[in-house]
Amino acid sequence: MTNYKADLNQRYWEYQKSQFSNGLNFFDRPFAQDERPPVFITSESWRNVLINPTANQQEIDKLLALVPKGEKHKWFRSMNSSQALALSILGNLAINDSLHYLSEIKDDEGHDLFGKAQISSDNFEMEYKVNYLGEPRSTSLDGYISGDYRIAIECKFTEAEVGTCSRPRLTSTDSNYESEHCNGAYSIQRERKERCSLTEVGVLYWRYIPSLFKWKNDSDLILCPLDKNYQLIRNVLAAGVKPDGTVSLNNGHAVLIYDERNPAFQNNGDGLIAYMEVQKALQEPTMLRKCSWQHIVQHLREKNVLSWLTENLSLKYGL
Repeated sequence: MTNYKADLNQRYWEYQKSQFSNGLNFFDRPFAQDERPPVFITSESWRNVLINPTANQQEIDKLLALVPKGEKHKWFRSMNSSQALALSILGNLAINDSLHYLSEIKDDEGHDLFGKAQISSDNFEMEYKVNYLGEPRSTSLDGYISGDYRIAIECKFTEAEVGTCSRPRLTSTDSNYESEHCNGAYSIQRERKERCSLTEVGVLYWRYIPSLFKWKNDSDLILCPLDKNYQLIRNVLAAGVKPDGTVSLNNGHAVLIYDERNPAFQNNGDGLIAYMEVQKALQEPTMLRKCSWQHIVQHLREKNVLSWLTENLSLKYGL
């Protein structure tokens, strides 16, 4: 992981030098190449997104609006941002009516990456809020394709994992530690009545999990499957559960997009282990599919789609 990030950082600083030689004031600590990527100042964070050099202001605004105000991730300003990368690729495809090219891509197992979903700019959203899983504060999907067949997209880049449950990570300094901390097991703990800390506060994950996965919700599990695999499981639920509470194994799936250079998604990496555990536990394994950014970008090159974008993805990210 250290070498992987070091190689990327070197590329980023070269990119900054070549593309922003007259705009160093856009950056926080513009010369601080101390094992960190370039980071834009808040007012210039939009420059972290790859934008068509010939785009007019209306087109730029349309692209940036795909990530609604207030929905930027904490590290959106960093060149390591997976959200900025996703907006650069998926967002530009969306505003240029080119998302349909994704329907031609196969996943790593040879299935259609987006299955039978009808992909277009009209039914694609970023930072889509799932409001039917009982969460006190709805979290967002990186990407979402709505319709009769739904796709929940999880975008990763330099992350070391796919996203874990927050309850085992609570510390004694957190206000909800006493009531909601979990030791990583699916079992009744502390003063709770439910086996899951999230269920106790009204989250509906475990109501639907037995319908989509091989896990039962009426007996203890020494290791809770949500602990290390939370984000992927949640994305499967977002695709497999409809707003009316009905569940389907055949009308949606989750997609994980990752950087194939990232050790977390190579053999024995935490990201790949999580993916394999979740897929193996599914009643219908094709409800979780994965594909690398490299495979997507190569497909766009072969189809000669947005050549300015693929050129800049190579310069900035080495994709």
